Amino acid sequence: MLTSHRRALLLNRLQADGRLVAADLAREMSLSEDTLRRDLRQMAGEGLLLRVHGGALPLSPTHLPLARRQGLEAAAKARLARAAVGLLGPGQVIILDGGTTNIALAGLIPAELNATVVTHSPGVAAALEAKTGIDILLIGGRVFRHSMVAMGPGTAEAYGRLRADLCFVGVTGVQAEAGLSTGDPEEAVLKGIMMRAAAETVVLATPDKLGAASAWTIAPLGAMGRMISAGARPVWLPEGCGHSSA
Repeated sequence: MLTSHRRALLLNRLQADGRLVAADLAREMSLSEDTLRRDLRQMAGEGLLLRVHGGALPLSPTHLPLARRQGLEAAAKARLARAAVGLLGPGQVIILDGGTTNIALAGLIPAELNATVVTHSPGVAAALEAKTGIDILLIGGRVFRHSMVAMGPGTAEAYGRLRADLCFVGVTGVQAEAGLSTGDPEEAVLKGIMMRAAAETVVLATPDKLGAASAWTIAPLGAMGRMISAGARPVWLPEGCGHSSA
């Protein structure tokens, strides 16, 4: 079997099954495990999948510059944002992470809502400019250009001192084994601190993030209180996690 044909079969199987198990596929395709693992290693290097112990997972497609991510799943982001607004109430302290979906949410928050939004995203803060009822607390730090958010020890320390009602955390992957994940190790640590600072964490998951994984785990799925996504509740979502369909 030609290498190109074999790799195409692997990608098709990954899309259909949601993961690849190297030992099983080697037997099925009459290949050595070394050959199959070499294929997976090369495909991971080309950004086609994420290698994990024993096989591979779908790689999140959201590792793009912010300007290019703005147009991805735009209609889905708007639906998720509209559904998320229903979770907001007066007097709440709300952590709003960066990312295009959370910027969409910021734009839909009612202007008359009296609440506090804490964010390290200048884009989120700017989207709240006309919301006169919202008290905006912008946390600073070194700007991480990929996500256009503040990062660093001071950012983490500020969130560590906070006690919030809700945290809308941005992720690039939501997958049963990999949990909530993102593409940068420092950002993964910061997002975990943000989640621990809130009574409940909410994830707004566009279709391209469901079943996909990134290299750095933020937290297991059970650490979030609710996920809002399109369609029915995923079968792999833990029982204790709420789900809303947008």
